[in-house]
Amino acid sequence: MTPVDLSTTVLRAVRRAVREDALRAPVPARVRVERTRPGGRGDYASAVALQLAGPAGLGAREVAEILRDRLAGAPGVAGVEITGPGFLNFTLDAATGAAAHRALVHRVREQGPRYGYGDELAGQRLCVVHAREVRAAVTADAVRRLLSAQGADVRVGCEGEPDPDWTRLGVRTEAPGAQAEAPIRPVPAGETAATLLARLGPDAARWGLLRVAGHDRAPLGPELIAQTEANSLFRVRYAHARARAVVREAARLGVAVAGPGEDIDAPGAAAGPRRDVDATGAAAGPGRDVDATASTAGPSRGIGATASTAGPRSAAAEASTALLALLDAHPAALAGAARHRAPDRLARHLDAVAGAFFDFHDAAPPLPAGDEKPSAAHRSRTALAEAAGTVLAGGLSLLGVSAPEHL
Repeated sequence: MTPVDLSTTVLRAVRRAVREDALRAPVPARVRVERTRPGGRGDYASAVALQLAGPAGLGAREVAEILRDRLAGAPGVAGVEITGPGFLNFTLDAATGAAAHRALVHRVREQGPRYGYGDELAGQRLCVVHAREVRAAVTADAVRRLLSAQGADVRVGCEGEPDPDWTRLGVRTEAPGAQAEAPIRPVPAGETAATLLARLGPDAARWGLLRVAGHDRAPLGPELIAQTEANSLFRVRYAHARARAVVREAARLGVAVAGPGEDIDAPGAAAGPRRDVDATGAAAGPGRDVDATASTAGPSRGIGATASTAGPRSAAAEASTALLALLDAHPAALAGAARHRAPDRLARHLDAVAGAFFDFHDAAPPLPAGDEKPSAAHRSRTALAEAAGTVLAGGLSLLGVSAPEHL
C-alpha cells in the first residue's frame, strides 16, 4: 500500500461516515497522509480528524473515533490508533509494510543523488537577487540549486558588484532579471569570502553560512573544521563516508546488496511493540515541519551510541524504521527548503539523517562480524546503508558541499 492508496482508503472512510450521517461535514477533495515522525506510532499518520472537527462541530478525537471504526479491517491496514489531540496513526500489515520499505530503498538507489527532485516548479523562470555580502551570496546560490531541483529555471543576481572571491565558494551570479524576487538578506557573516576561505575552506564556510536560519547569526568558528561529534558538518560527512565504507566492505566480503525482491529490515517483524517516545502523539503529527526531525540528532547521543535500551531485535527494528522515515521525508525536505528559500531546513534534515544512520548502523549492523556468515538481513541492511549515503551525498551537493568517500 502506497501513501496514495492509504489516502484513498481514509477518504472512503470519511465519505462513508458522511453518508451514514455519523459525520456532518464537507468531504475534502483529498486526505493527506505522511510517514510518522521518529518517535511516533505506526507507519503513517493523518490529521484529517483535526481538519474535519470544526465543520462537524465535534471534538477532533471524536471525529477520529468515528473514522477509526470505519477503517477497521481495511485491506493492508493492521491497526489504527488515535494519539494526541486526534491524529490517526496507521500500522500497515507486515507484508504491506515490508513492500513499502523495499520500494523506498530501491527508489532511492535507482534515482541516485537526484532522489527527492521534483517538477513542482517546472516551466517557471525565477530570478533570485541577493545583497552584496558573502552569506547572502552563498544562501542565494543554495536557493538556486534547490529551486532548480524542483524544475525551475533560475537566475541569480547581486545588488552590487559581485566579489570575485565568491566564485571560490561556488557562487555564480548573473545580471538580475526584470521580475526578481525580494532580495535575500540574511544576517551578515561579518567576514569576507577571502577570510572565510583562508580560515575554513569552501566546504566548512558554506556549511557554516547555511546551517542556521537566515535571521540568526551564523557561527563561523574553528568548530566547523573540527573532526568531532559536536561538528554537524563532520557528522553528516562522516555518516556518508561510513555508508560508502559499508558498501565497499560488503562487496569485499561478498555480501550482495539486496535486490528488488528481498525485504529490508523493517518494522514490526518480531520486534515487539513500538517504543513511544512522545506519549501525547505530537511527534507523529503531520503538521510538524520536516526540519523538526533534526531533534533526533541531539548532542546527548554520541556517534556509535545505541538507539534504544530495548532488546536488540526491537532496537534494530526501531532504528531501521526511523532511518526509513527520514529517507521517505527527503523529497518533502527538499521541496520545503525550496518553497521557503531556506537551505538551513535541508542542512538540519541531513543532520537528522546522519544521526538516524548511526543509530541504525549500531543497532542493526549491516556487515557480518567474526565468523558470522552473510545473510539476507546483511544484504538488506547494506541496501539501506547505501540509500542513506545516497541521500546524504545528494543533499550535500544541493548545499554546494562535497561528500568525500573517506574521512
